[in-house]
Amino acid sequence: MARGGTKQPLTRISGQTIVDELIRNMELGRLEMAYSVLLPCVFSVYLHPEEYQRLASVQDFIKEDARRALAARMSAWNNANSLFRRGSAHKPHRIAQNDWWIELFSDSEGSVPQGDVEIHSELNDVPQPGYRGAKTTLIDREPSVTAARVARDRAGTRHPPDKVFAEIRYRDDSGPQTFLVTQNEISIGRGGEDLWVDLPLYASDEVSREHLRLRRDPASGRFVIQDQSRNGTWLNGRRLTQGVEETLPERAEIGIAEVLKLSFEARK
Repeated sequence: MARGGTKQPLTRISGQTIVDELIRNMELGRLEMAYSVLLPCVFSVYLHPEEYQRLASVQDFIKEDARRALAARMSAWNNANSLFRRGSAHKPHRIAQNDWWIELFSDSEGSVPQGDVEIHSELNDVPQPGYRGAKTTLIDREPSVTAARVARDRAGTRHPPDKVFAEIRYRDDSGPQTFLVTQNEISIGRGGEDLWVDLPLYASDEVSREHLRLRRDPASGRFVIQDQSRNGTWLNGRRLTQGVEETLPERAEIGIAEVLKLSFEARK
């Protein structure tokens, strides 16, 4: 269990405070594995009822800002770890889902004092065996929201799973991966602290920060692919013309700068 022991109680919680504590929780909850470091990506944030009521109307903005900040911190760790150097002993940081899940809750049981925030996290939507996540508080006290209550609250707010339009399998410097396409448009590349991509590839800098885009037509369900890179994208062995959209077959092999390959398969 992780606790903060140096900060004094705050009279008012700000969005920046919540974002800072989410980043701290993510750092404390890192799980190192043989070839990569897994980061918490499911966060339940508990606030005093008065704080929650004050921030409820802007919580979507806070959550979006927090997602960007978490992605930037993960990218910074990966860049600092010299991930792109082949043969490096440094391990890439990643999350077990396509994006972070963050939800704010009003503490109606008197567990969280005013001016405080309590955060519970997990590595994945389904908790890993033997891993109960990180728990952090802003002030020096034992986290008092129970794990059973967190599970109940998460179940009550969980959205139905997004429809999966396609599946992308690949192997990069973090090992074999599977990415589920649940949006009508995704960007793929190395990304960076100031550039968000939906599918970040951990590979050498021959891969552009935004290497290519996939776009789905909601009416027909068909995908198109567009190369945006400096070192090229290949579709079933044929190099694409930069900036020109081409129809993507239901099953295809996508070559990335002759560094790695993506196996694409549309779902019906």
